[in-house]
Amino acid sequence: MAEKEVPEPVTRDEGDPEPVQEIEMDEEALQEMEKDMSEEEREDRRKESTHLKEEGNELFKKADYVEAEDVYSRALQKCPAFYKKDRSVLFSNRAAARLKQDKQDLALIDCTKAIDLNPDYVRALLRRAELYEKTEKLDEAFADYKSVLNLDASCRQAREACMRLPKQIDERNEKMKEEMISKLKSLGDLVLKPFGLSTNNFQVNQDADTGSYSINFVQNQSKR
Repeated sequence: MAEKEVPEPVTRDEGDPEPVQEIEMDEEALQEMEKDMSEEEREDRRKESTHLKEEGNELFKKADYVEAEDVYSRALQKCPAFYKKDRSVLFSNRAAARLKQDKQDLALIDCTKAIDLNPDYVRALLRRAELYEKTEKLDEAFADYKSVLNLDASCRQAREACMRLPKQIDERNEKMKEEMISKLKSLGDLVLKPFGLSTNNFQVNQDADTGSYSINFVQNQSKR
């Protein structure tokens, strides 16, 4: 059988418009479309995809991230949905190329697709954890780092993150609570102002034993 020709990478001159991102089908739809594909055709498409992946890797090493992203996308178009781990690697590689271009949202989507296809893919989990942390989604980052440690207890990056993030999450939650109380206080003062009152007229006390709260009214506290 004649060897299939691998398309040359698409090149663009400076100033040319960026290529439009194609809408990719979900994995279940792809599997349904490919259900009648012969094993021979499936394997041929896999080989083409692997060739494109290697081409994309070389482009990535040369810091040509735009072209690397395009080639990884073409590899995904070739790779049958049957080969889940192959597609997982391609999504993770494209996420890396997109991240280098500061396309954080698209990179996050690709990482999630990679993990959906291969939940034990440590590199994709680490990459998504880094993205979550970079975008201040600390709870999600912490969850991914913990998943990494469950798969590889020797991962220093994940271990350090699991020690660092709980404190950051507590500090963030405390700050959010203070901001919420401040907003509620401002709203309360606005509502009470027509009655000559403010939130300073109300004392909130917490019972040390039960944790429940009680509110006491203090009239003209500022004049006492």
